[in-house]
Amino acid sequence: MLALVMALPGQAMAQSTADDNLPVAEIQAFSEVFERIKRGYVEDVDDATLLKNAMRGMLSELDPHSAYLDRDAYENLRETTEGEFGGIGIEVGMENGQLVVITPIDDTPAERAGLQARDTILRIDDTPTDRMNLQDAVDLMRGEPGTSIQITVVSAGGGSPRTISVTREIIRTESVKSEILEPGYGYLRISQFQSRTGSQVVDALDELREDGPLSGLVLDLRNNPGGVLQAAVDAVDAFVSQGLIVYTEGRLPDSQMSFSATPRTAEPNVPLVVLINGGSASAAEIVAGALQDQRRAVIMGTESFGKGSVQQIMPLGNGEGLKLTTALYYTPNGRSIQAQGIEPDVEVVRGRLQVAEQSNLRVRESDLSGHLGNNIEDAADSRSERLTDDYQLGEALNLLKALNVIGQR
Repeated sequence: MLALVMALPGQAMAQSTADDNLPVAEIQAFSEVFERIKRGYVEDVDDATLLKNAMRGMLSELDPHSAYLDRDAYENLRETTEGEFGGIGIEVGMENGQLVVITPIDDTPAERAGLQARDTILRIDDTPTDRMNLQDAVDLMRGEPGTSIQITVVSAGGGSPRTISVTREIIRTESVKSEILEPGYGYLRISQFQSRTGSQVVDALDELREDGPLSGLVLDLRNNPGGVLQAAVDAVDAFVSQGLIVYTEGRLPDSQMSFSATPRTAEPNVPLVVLINGGSASAAEIVAGALQDQRRAVIMGTESFGKGSVQQIMPLGNGEGLKLTTALYYTPNGRSIQAQGIEPDVEVVRGRLQVAEQSNLRVRESDLSGHLGNNIEDAADSRSERLTDDYQLGEALNLLKALNVIGQR
């Protein structure tokens, strides 16, 4: 997903200056190519199709995120940012001409089928993806709920291609989830940044505090592909009460933006660990970078994706639109994340906790028949099941406890 800045319908691009005169030779070559296709191509192609293809080509050759949006693509983008659409629940991008999985969205057919961040998609059904533009790939994967598609992928680490069958569903994504990991320690998961994410973060924090004050919080941004820029700003604002959050720089006057925190902050002091990985992109990197630069959180996990550009959605008069990269965003300390990513403060590779084979040979007091109780609720009963399978999350919780111990000395 992209860090989006929604342009108003009446907005226009800056006027060309006298130095931006169109090159006559290239215009003549374009006209000649257009005419040769009209006269000699094996099938008849109407003018409108050729011109739209030319516009698609102009945008797709700029960078992996700029695109010409026909009516369906424009509507699909709107649905995605609002959190409901039909498809398999996957975010994709282009890297070196290849279609790559940025991340499967939580609780969707793509995640359940085993698609992973950094998988390269070779085929969608019978259609090879080489030389396919990003929007065409998205269109192929979306469709009627209940229909199936075959996705052929190869893992980032290599190996043989594998074909996965995925059944489309109506994708209703709730961007924020929360729970208590252990008494006093909360877990906040943001799967993507939608228009309502900021307010949902505040509501989730209120719910986490219902059982008492928080001693620490894990903010999970792993495999978060990004989303709406303002939502990322609002999420950071829930944890900091002052200072710069992010700024953007571009050629257009309206692409020069700066966002700062407001005094109204939901959790300004609770110890915070942010989890990121290679699937954390765009708006997720804004949040991680801002909290890192402001020394508000410890960033843990692995290096993020490195998508630091802002796309502006520009409606056209015919109901279609442009998605155009107009700026790069920068963290409060002036770091550009584009093609670099966020480096975690503490690197922890994802793994799974497993009980040692001989652990059943150890005998403890609690294992003895008739042992005396201590009238204290078993701590294991109050631990989240997430901690059993998620090594990174367990390490984040351990770090929060250590920060509290240090703070009490």
